Parts: sequence; structure tokens; C-alpha cells
Amino acid sequence: MSISFNKTLSETDFLTALERVKTGIRNYGFGVVTEIDMKKNFREKLDRDFREYRILGVCNPAFAYRAIQHNDKLGVFLPCNLILQQYDDGRVELSAVDPVASMMAVNNPSLGEIAEEVQVRLKQFVEEI
Repeated sequence: MSISFNKTLSETDFLTALERVKTGIRNYGFGVVTEIDMKKNFREKLDRDFREYRILGVCNPAFAYRAIQHNDKLGVFLPCNLILQQYDDGRVELSAVDPVASMMAVNNPSLGEIAEEVQVRLKQFVEEI
């Protein structure tokens, strides 16, 4: 089982793709709650150059609420992460965590059902963007 859903975004630059992702994910019921610029972090903390690489934490409050009702420690898996990165050849790729793969560590059928609902939305978002 893969840990993520991935798609190369054609005919776009990184910043345009980033805005498309941040705007588009809202149509699937998620909001961006965190944004980590790894290129900036590696430059500032390690004095290393790195490609464009953003980690976006996205959350659907209704799903998060339901999940935490089943297991109050589930917050360690939240928010769901998206990665947008640009490779040296110019390709821009979007990846979304597979929440079903993440939930394999939790033995709770109710959480599995919620993870499957989130999986459908994230997978559809990646496919349709």
C-alpha cells in the first residue's frame, strides 16, 4: 500500500500550482491550517539549498471532530499533509497522504470508515486538480 497519492501538474510553475492547491482544496471541504516552506527552513537552519518543497497541513473540521470522538489521541495524525514540490527538471508534483495507510496503526473500524471518507476526497482532489 502506498503512503500517498501523487500527480505531476502540467504546464504550471510552482507558485501558480501552490495557489491552485490552496484554493482548490477548499472545494473538497478542507482548509489549509499549516504551511511549511522546507526550502526556506533548510536555508535558514542548515545553510543548505533545496528545491521548492512545501508541506501543507489540511483539515476538514467535521472529519477531525468525528475521529477525535472515537480516539482522543488521534490528533497525532492531524492535519492531513499535502506536499507540493518542484524537481530540478521543472516538474511540479502534488502528493497527498493516504489516510487509510496512516490509520493502519489504529485498530478501530469506526476510524477506518472515517479515513476511507477522507481518502476518497483527497484522492479525488489530486486526480482532478
